[in-house]
Amino acid sequence: MLVTRRLDEEAVALQRQGVLPAYAPVRGQEAAQIGSAAALDRARDFAFPTYRELGAAVALGVDPVAYMAMHLNIWHGGLYDPNVARLAPPNAVVGGPVLHAVGWAMGAKLDGTGGAALTYFGDGASSQGDVHEAMNFAGVYRLPVVFFCQNNGWAISLPTGDQVAGGSVAARAAGYGIEGQRVDGNDVTAVFEATRAALERGRAGGGPTVIEAMTYRLGPHSTSDDPSRYRSAEEERLRAEQDPITRAVRSVSAEEVADAEEHAAAVVRKTTAGLHAMQPPPADELFSFVCREPTAALLDQHRAWKESQDA
Repeated sequence: MLVTRRLDEEAVALQRQGVLPAYAPVRGQEAAQIGSAAALDRARDFAFPTYRELGAAVALGVDPVAYMAMHLNIWHGGLYDPNVARLAPPNAVVGGPVLHAVGWAMGAKLDGTGGAALTYFGDGASSQGDVHEAMNFAGVYRLPVVFFCQNNGWAISLPTGDQVAGGSVAARAAGYGIEGQRVDGNDVTAVFEATRAALERGRAGGGPTVIEAMTYRLGPHSTSDDPSRYRSAEEERLRAEQDPITRAVRSVSAEEVADAEEHAAAVVRKTTAGLHAMQPPPADELFSFVCREPTAALLDQHRAWKESQDA
């Protein structure tokens, strides 16, 4: 959790310095992400993130430089191997990874691999039609998938209460005939236990589960957002008292915290150096990953580009 927090702080600083074009902070949601991702069985499960799951990537052992390559705009989706990490490429389509997770879960059920999918989305994304379709499909076919909603209180600038009818994402699960529960998203142990139980139920044929992790976005929606325009400083102060890392620190010794901070600082230094050292991919790769079999028009474009470079 501290590695995620310190990497997140560094990413915001790098964006302000012009190193990263943009970044979506995760501050305040570390327990929800670390606790849920840690419950995965990496031998058979698979996670499907949004663009804000740095904590899940850290928990699954993804190289931060390879992950942050996406934010550096070096390679869409990062440079890590999803099959090794068991983490799909970050998905910036709101609600998009939910559909992918359900498709993967259907495949796992048909193949009999015994794995389960874990998909992330926010309270704002829960209003998307894609999420409704995915939950309904998963409910009908009793698929091994956990719908993990990080309810951080805000859909960009709109409070949850103004865009989630009924006030609860977990309560919607009943309408699809599947399990649903709320969990304290700032309690890493509670998140881990709830996710582990849901994954086990899915693998055993018990069908999908909706977990609504109640947390709070302590920072802005993105580095182009100014939360002071839509929420008060008093609200932020009160919610900061429930900081998941502050709560987790109470359960370990001061020596363990110091060791964790030292480790996190080393990871940040290595990541920052790695990001500064990264170079853009060769420009002609623009033509290499468009079509499996290049079209005549694409080949003509590539040829014209090469001639312009040689001129």
